[in-house]
Amino acid sequence: MSQDVACSAKPAVFDYDIAIVGGGVVGATLAASLKHSGLAIAIIEAQSQSDAIAKGQAYAIHQSSRQVFDDIGVWPQIESQIEFFRQVRLSDADSPHVVEFESSELQAKAIGYVAKHRILLQELQSFLTTCEQVDWHCPAQVTTTDYDAKGATLQLASGESLRVRMVVAADGAKSQVRQQAGIKTHGWPYWQSCVVATIAPEKHHDNIAYEKFWPSGPFAILPSAKDECRVVWTAPHKEAQALLDLNDDQFIDQLHHRYGNQMGQLSLVGKRHLFPAKWMHANRYVQPRLALVGDAAHSCHPVGGQGLNLGIRDAATLAQVLTVAHQHGEDIGSLMVLRRYQSWRRQQNLLSLGFTDILNRTFSNQWFPLVQVRRLGLQVMQRIPPLKVWSLKFMAGLHGRSATST
Repeated sequence: MSQDVACSAKPAVFDYDIAIVGGGVVGATLAASLKHSGLAIAIIEAQSQSDAIAKGQAYAIHQSSRQVFDDIGVWPQIESQIEFFRQVRLSDADSPHVVEFESSELQAKAIGYVAKHRILLQELQSFLTTCEQVDWHCPAQVTTTDYDAKGATLQLASGESLRVRMVVAADGAKSQVRQQAGIKTHGWPYWQSCVVATIAPEKHHDNIAYEKFWPSGPFAILPSAKDECRVVWTAPHKEAQALLDLNDDQFIDQLHHRYGNQMGQLSLVGKRHLFPAKWMHANRYVQPRLALVGDAAHSCHPVGGQGLNLGIRDAATLAQVLTVAHQHGEDIGSLMVLRRYQSWRRQQNLLSLGFTDILNRTFSNQWFPLVQVRRLGLQVMQRIPPLKVWSLKFMAGLHGRSATST
């Protein structure tokens, strides 16, 4: 039987401890991290499970996220299908100075990995079929959510009603759950969009990732599975749209002009995609009976590949907070419990969001004194190993308090 057919096999009225609205990677990670919590969980996803898997995105996966997936028990299945990068070469436009981050500085095989959305979600969904306390409701749309002192009632478009102790919003940057709850956000759109493409290079990528900062925005090439590479090309909106509108040969010509011929001839694999860069942070992550995770709580500039990794850490942290609270007989949906999650994650996320914003603005600025200072900074970083290791750990999500799923 397919997962889609088996999504909802219970009567019309449900009673769960937690309703996770959004069955993407972050929502599924939260549910999987709660496997041994003793809590009954409903995952409500607007798409069918097969459609949710079919999303064409790929992500840089940091060591912090690898630890979460390893703790859940899905990492061996994921790792066998993805590619790792052992080195990151960071440089500023046409400056000859390069900072080389090595996996040995983390005492690990890899600095990070590149994984397709399909692989991550497919393995999480497969794992969740072994979790008897987790039910999928999909495709299913939440129309209203009513909160009271003891719980929440979710009304679905199908007419079904779910009574739960608390709700988790994992439904993305435009989260309807967050909006219905009246939680405000602050932020701004950037002047840039990102063009994402997959290429097949003539020469092997050698498991090296490149990130070069240009005045128009960062440009990254990441090693991917099947000897392919993922290109993330950030540029002002009109320039990015023009890159998207080029035919394949023209785009490859522009790519060679931007990147050079280090990997020989390049060819495109599949379609190019474009998305605007933006910065957003929720004014709060929790209120009684509700917690926000992932893009429902924050969005950042794609430089450094922080986005999904922050959401995975949100999920692991919330799972730990709720599991411990439940073990101690506390009300998992109470503000007292949920504030522990907020105090743990909000400040750490703000540091990462601020880091990506400052990094992008600093390297996009062509004021001559700033150009000289930042290039000197890269030289200093390369020559002072402790500074380089600290920076690498920060980018890999290994700073601050870590969560271990239970």
